[in-house]
Amino acid sequence: MVSEKRKLPTVVLWLGMVSLLTDIGTEAVYPLLPLFLADVLHAPRLFIGTVEGAAEATASLLKVFSGRMTDQMDRRKPLTVLGYGLSSLVRPLIGFAIYPWQVLATRVADRVGKGLRSSPRDALLADSAPPGMRGRVYGFHQAMDNAGAVVGPLVATGLLTAGVALRNVFLLSAVPGALAMGALIFGVREERVARDATARVLVPLAPATRSALGRYLGAVALFGLGNSSDAFLLLRATQCGVATRYIPLVWMVHNATKAALATWGGALSDRMDRRHVLIGGWAVYALVYLGFGYATSAWQIWALFVVYGAYYALTEGTGKALVADLAPPAARGRVFGWYNATVGIVALPASLLFGALTDRYGAHVPFILAASLALVAAAWLMLVVLPKTDAPAAS
Repeated sequence: MVSEKRKLPTVVLWLGMVSLLTDIGTEAVYPLLPLFLADVLHAPRLFIGTVEGAAEATASLLKVFSGRMTDQMDRRKPLTVLGYGLSSLVRPLIGFAIYPWQVLATRVADRVGKGLRSSPRDALLADSAPPGMRGRVYGFHQAMDNAGAVVGPLVATGLLTAGVALRNVFLLSAVPGALAMGALIFGVREERVARDATARVLVPLAPATRSALGRYLGAVALFGLGNSSDAFLLLRATQCGVATRYIPLVWMVHNATKAALATWGGALSDRMDRRHVLIGGWAVYALVYLGFGYATSAWQIWALFVVYGAYYALTEGTGKALVADLAPPAARGRVFGWYNATVGIVALPASLLFGALTDRYGAHVPFILAASLALVAAAWLMLVVLPKTDAPAAS
């Protein structure tokens, strides 16, 4: 069993701070974005699904590219800095949008930054994680990310309550982005890895490793087809009676649950089979989506967003820790690229399908379909054979 008193590495702590600050800016904007598109720019639901789906799909393709690059570079930090920098620069520009396509362009550019940074950052976390602490390291990182997602909506609510215009809230998201860049550039210290010319050549994965990753990513892709943009959940909240001014607070409560439980969820996967933790999380997701489909009042929405946070806590850190278990050290960037790409690429068809079904049939059908896909994916993950990994001894 892993001791919970062991200290996390300094690199992990600083990357957590970067994620905290970045998400303060991101999550001050994100819960307001679907309302901005629908109520201010008068975009249809299908377009809202297109914005989020296209943004995540674009990021996913770049995650593969950045993952390959980081395995061939002496350091993982430069691509991480480039990705965070681009997102911090373009995100506030949403405040200048007057047409829906401008929001789409800005959101895609923001996710390009995410695509450039995610795989190198995740590989850097794996490189820095002591043996037996992978789940806890990724859980802590998600907790810091989610803590930013608590503060961001709270700041947005405060600004809106104080009379700050919606567009100005978007512009002010530049402040935490700038602070995040300072923490990343001056706080994160990465050791340079000396590589000769032959080490820069990507070595193919062993067939057994490739097969195991394929089986795991197949389950992730199937689940992802039912995992559409959370923007639809926020729109559903307004349909069930949650006032617009409280939408950021609903999102804050959701992320507070994630922040409170994420380190625990990741550490739990260090003590038991990670697949079982993932399966449990996907089952929680299915129940929550059924709840959203049949909710009729505001209090039900508040409760569902809390439980939805538990799903994230069980799955986000655990899923990445399982990738780190399966990936050899020299291929971690590539493998995280494939994992992140799988999650993101299916986001486009998932969001388009959800938006189209909502416009045509209302809320029940898309939520039931999403829940069903989650349960099928959980059954698949339960049945597939993966190499047995002793999480506490993994290195």
